[in-house]
Amino acid sequence: MPLLLDKILSQFAFPLGAGLGLLVLAALVLLLRRRAFGQLLALAILWLWAWSMPLVEEQITASLTERHPPVPVAALPRVDAIVVLGGGMTPARGNRRHPDLDEAADRFWHAARLYHRERAPRIIVSGGNVWDTDGGTEADAAVRFLTDLGVPQAAILREGRSRNTRDNAVYSAELLETLGARQILLVTSATHMPRALASFRQVGVRATPAATDYPMPDARPMILRLLPDAEALARSTRSLKEYLGLWVYRLRDWA
Repeated sequence: MPLLLDKILSQFAFPLGAGLGLLVLAALVLLLRRRAFGQLLALAILWLWAWSMPLVEEQITASLTERHPPVPVAALPRVDAIVVLGGGMTPARGNRRHPDLDEAADRFWHAARLYHRERAPRIIVSGGNVWDTDGGTEADAAVRFLTDLGVPQAAILREGRSRNTRDNAVYSAELLETLGARQILLVTSATHMPRALASFRQVGVRATPAATDYPMPDARPMILRLLPDAEALARSTRSLKEYLGLWVYRLRDWA
């Protein structure tokens, strides 16, 4: 229940939920005071428009990704293990035969790239199943994908219990301890890296960031970057999620 409650509350902290919440509040105020309704309506519109602007989204996302800029593979140290976090694919369910990759699937490509360049002798994939607990885990799906990318199955270990970034860190740390692994390369999306890295270091893991999944610069004309865009809203919401998540993790002493 606490996990579900966290998810519900977070929806109303993000731009779309907050904007619609303001619109609902405006509708209620309309019954009492028209002037206040107009102010709330204007605030809701401006709030959604701002978070939907590609120009705004770029700045918010860059404030996270620039903390850990891209590093050439050859410049990364040789370590005991590569830990790649889930969140880049949905395990197959129903009549689907293969997992569904999303934008964050760059994580698994990058982990395979690091392995093939001999940055570490093994890969740990960390990711459970948040809702469909009877189905396959993200770690299971990742193993299949990594083997398709040429990583030997014997070199892959799975951590399939985690349901959030905190779990990723705690359960991966336990597995690393059993292996005697002291230093890792941590692979996750660049926007997620600040929270993930802080979480792993908080549990005592010596992690070097190997971020990936960087957004490409927007080459569209400026006028288009000032207009609302659904994809920009989705990306800015993910960035806001990371800021809120980092704040909550620090509050809970998880980062």
